[in-house]
Amino acid sequence: MSTGPISTVLVDDHAVLREGVRLMLEREADITVVGEAATADDALGVLRRTRPDVAVIDLKLGAGSELDGLRLCAAVRDLLPDVAPLVLTTFLDEAIVVRAVRAGARGYVVKNVDVTELVTAIRSVSGGQSAFDPRTAAMVVDTLRGGGSTPEILSGREVEVLRLLAAGKSNKEIGAELFISATTAKFHISNILRKLKVSRRAEAVYVASRQGLL
Repeated sequence: MSTGPISTVLVDDHAVLREGVRLMLEREADITVVGEAATADDALGVLRRTRPDVAVIDLKLGAGSELDGLRLCAAVRDLLPDVAPLVLTTFLDEAIVVRAVRAGARGYVVKNVDVTELVTAIRSVSGGQSAFDPRTAAMVVDTLRGGGSTPEILSGREVEVLRLLAAGKSNKEIGAELFISATTAKFHISNILRKLKVSRRAEAVYVASRQGLL
């Protein structure tokens, strides 16, 4: 981490919201916004170039599901371990909160919080601490105590297979559409069932739809 102001990158697909957050953050003497991005791909480029202390990430980027933000958190965790991912989003769902944490988020703040809470969260994660508002903290604690069970995040290929599965495609048809073998398609399906903690394809489709994967 730098010894100067906390360098921050904002990732949100709404330019107006990014502008508002940037203006609020730059009122703080110890925080500076060094970059912005609207998509996960653009964000990785900006993050690699600027190497900020904190990446403030919205989970839903563009027309995709909250998986875009979750994948970005995981990519930051794996590729840029010195950058602290902080989720700032409208989603307040126990399963999504815990999945974000498992994907590498150091903190999770909903967009309707007071700006002082966001500033406090940025300062906390930049210093190596976690940052959760009371609601999200309770969700994480409940799950860690065994009060909930959250599926692992699916890979991009597994999501593609899952969507074809939901369309009623067979292993052979899935393989043909994705240019992979039926055996490989079956392997992906087995991983999907394991990660979603189900035993049947129909159950996987149901759980995935509940989780916003479809």
